[in-house]
Order: sequence, then structure tokens, then C-alpha cells
Amino acid sequence: MLDKRGAGVLMHISSIPSSYAVGVFGDETKHFIDKIADMGFTYWQVLPFNPIDSANSPYCSESAFAGDYIYIDPEKLYSMGLISKEDLESNIYSGTPYTADYEFAKKQRLETLKTAFLNIDDELAKKIKEFELENSWLTDYAVFMAVKEEESFKPWWQWSEKHAKYFECIKDIYSFENRAAFWKFVQYIFYSQWYEIKKYANKKGIAVIGDMPIYVAMDSVDVWAETSMFLIDETTLKAKKVAGVPPDYFSKDGQLWGNPIYDWDKMKKSGYSWWLSRLAHNLKVYDTVRIDHFRAFASYWAVPAESETAKVGEWIDGPRMDFFNAVFEKFGNDVPIIAEDLGTFGEDVIKLLSNTGFPGMKVVQFGFDPNSDSSHMPHNAEKNSINYVGTHDNNTILGWLWEASEEERKFALDYCRFYGDNWGEGGYKSRSCRAVIETVWQSASNIAIIAFQDMCGFGSDARMNIPGVPEKNWRFRTTRETVDSIDSDYFKHINSLYRRMYPVFEK
Repeated sequence: MLDKRGAGVLMHISSIPSSYAVGVFGDETKHFIDKIADMGFTYWQVLPFNPIDSANSPYCSESAFAGDYIYIDPEKLYSMGLISKEDLESNIYSGTPYTADYEFAKKQRLETLKTAFLNIDDELAKKIKEFELENSWLTDYAVFMAVKEEESFKPWWQWSEKHAKYFECIKDIYSFENRAAFWKFVQYIFYSQWYEIKKYANKKGIAVIGDMPIYVAMDSVDVWAETSMFLIDETTLKAKKVAGVPPDYFSKDGQLWGNPIYDWDKMKKSGYSWWLSRLAHNLKVYDTVRIDHFRAFASYWAVPAESETAKVGEWIDGPRMDFFNAVFEKFGNDVPIIAEDLGTFGEDVIKLLSNTGFPGMKVVQFGFDPNSDSSHMPHNAEKNSINYVGTHDNNTILGWLWEASEEERKFALDYCRFYGDNWGEGGYKSRSCRAVIETVWQSASNIAIIAFQDMCGFGSDARMNIPGVPEKNWRFRTTRETVDSIDSDYFKHINSLYRRMYPVFEK
């Protein structure tokens, strides 16, 4: 799938237009798919669908398998006869359409789903049961959420003794049956709606690139149910070491993520069963899976749990090819995986990427160093790579140009053959943005990806995330008018000109 020339758009579901405070799996999403398909794009990349954390990040979730109910389309619940018109209208958001309001979406969607749950019939209940039998992760997740509600939503290690230890709690599973049933219903609705959208995209010739975070949250069903698979003190229930990255391009103090670290020795003894189940799930949910922070499989930065920054830590060897040999044995050698190999590099990462044969990532902004011949510069890109105008962690191209040093900006503009004085002008036909886009599109990389914001020529106020900054991220949203205002003819032209219209699926 990834060995032919193509192009894609990075646009998370939360950013897609809707009347419901965040994007949902509804008609506006299908409209977005129609638009990018008409432009000759063959990929749509999304961020993780897992439940977001308190900072609205989808990269630190309470489940590696569950989907976030905020993306459920209330209109479809209404069409199923599960809610009233009044219930539907309670989800309509009256605030700005340019900023995601997760708080509103969580509150209203949860209330609406609880109403819908009371109206299910025997036929729907049967379908939910079949869904549970097909998804072994669902039972634990539903119990975890049910107990969490009973325990006043405290983190699991602060639960009562009979609940904090998974094997003790699960003995009493029937005590939580009614509450757990609701969460099974929610996940059934989530995935039913998503698979309808994915099927629609595939029929339009669009393959979905999903994103799988390397780590899970400490307060997650995965750690609660599989504590022995993580570096957790089973007496105190506290993490021994946590994840992060040392000081880098994004942060002088490094990034202290705080996620618990895997006990890879235990994982190996189990045949990597949890990881293989997770991959199998993601390969069903998406057509291609991007593994975030791939370098941790080569070696990972382990920080003492009590540390306040990620400056103090050590590199520890990851499972390397021992794990990926298990992956290939289960899924075959052509498993559609993209390796997010950015960040602190080393020979071990380069070797692992080569041994797996997975395409790595190039980000043109990282290449605009006047004093080096960076591997991120498009002329250095190999075919087996994914070339990005920018990722969700980058500034927009226009924002980068404004915030770069004069030397960096001059080099970037010269490299991309932009001539003139109006480099700071944005908008749908921004000449400076187009110069950068076309430079990426000309690269040898099989796949080129552009964030929706860069298709519009937006500035840094449209940025999705600033790594290491915990607040006011993930909130970018857009409108149908903006989607329709994109210069479709331009993108259709460059996708054709640079031979990036290879059909992944037959339309």
C-alpha cells in the first residue's frame, strides 16, 4: 500500500466541521472525504481516536483500544430512534466554530448516550453482545469505567483495595454488570459509526492512516488489567520509571510525559500478546498505522518517577527486532506500518528502521537549517518514506516562516525557489506556502502529507499542538465554508503533475 506515489491530508476528526462542538462521524466528515478525493488525494491521516486526557490530548488515554464518545454523531442516534429531537438539539453548540469545546462535547454527548442506552431494544442488545465477543478488550474496559464511576472517578491506584487489584475486582464482575453494559453500548455505537465512515472513505479511494501512541496513561484500563506488564511496584502501585524524551528541538528541558514504561522482559515471555492484540485492533480500525515514537522500540528514555523534568534519565534498550519478528510472523512482512522516527536519533534507530523495512518520516521544517545537509531536506528523501509539510506537533508553514530567524527563512525560501517580497502573505493561494508544498511534492518520497491548515495558508494561531506545553492545545476546528474554499484545482494539479494520484483502492 505504501510503496506507490500518493498524497494525503492530515486532519483529525475533532477539527472537522460540525454543529456539536467537535467534529463527529457524520455528513460533514463525508463531505471532507469527498473534497480531498476530488483533489486526487489517496490518504487521510487522523490522530488517535482513544479517549482524550484532561489536557485534551489523544496521546495519553485511559484505553489503548476504546474510542472517544465525543466523536459519536448525535444525529445518527436520533435516526436510530434512540433519542428525541430535544435530546439531539441539546448537543448543538452555540460557541465559535473555530475552537473545539471538549468540555461541552463530553458533557452533552455523555448525557445523550445515557438517554439513548435506556431506549435500546433486544435486536440492538444482541448486536452489542456480538460486538463484545468479537472484541476481547471490551469487557475489561467496560468494567474499568463502571468501577471508576463507583470510585468517584479517582485514578485506579487510589481505589479501594478490592477494586485496585484487577484479579480481585474481576471476581466480582457481575456487581458492575449494569454500569458496564452502558460502556459496551457506547463502544458499539462509536465503532459502528466509524466503520461506516471508513467504508465510505475506502469507496472514494481514500485509505485512512491512523496513529498509535507508543505509551498508555498510568490511569488506564491497560495498566490496571496488565500491571505486571509495566514497570509498576505491585505493592505501592506506583510507577518505578516514566516515559519522556531528553532536551530536543521542541523543549530545552525535554518532555516529561509521565507514562509508565513497559516491562519488555515480561512482554516477551507472553509472546508480546498485548502488543499484538493492540496492533491487530489498529489494523482493523485503520488501513495503515503510524506508530508514534517508534524509536522507543530501539531504545527509550527512562526518567525516575520522582523527577520534575525529563533532563535526568537514561537510555535503555528496547525489544528491537525480537518484537517485530513476532509482528511479521503474525501479520506478514508487508504489514502497513509507518514508523514515526523523529526526535533524538541514534544508530540503533537507523538500524531498526532498516531491518523492519518500514517507511520513516521526513518533515521539511526540520530540514531548513542553513548550516547542514539534513536528512529532512526533500532532495535527501528516499522513496520508502513519508514526507510531511508539517505534523500535528509542528507550526504551520506560514507560522514557521514568521517565527524563523532571518537566516533560516532566507534559506528556506531560496531552497523552495520562492522569489519576491510577499513571503508573509497567507491564505488559500499563498505563494510562499505553495513553494514549500511543491518542494515536498517533488520529493522522491512515496507519500507526501499536508496538514489541512497548510492547505489554507493559515498562521500559527491554527497550530494543533505545541509539544511540552500542556494547555490550549488540540483545539483547532474549521468550517464547511473553509473546506469548500480550498483551491481544489491547485491540489488536483500538483497531485497529477508530481504523479501522486495512485489509487490505493478502486473507487
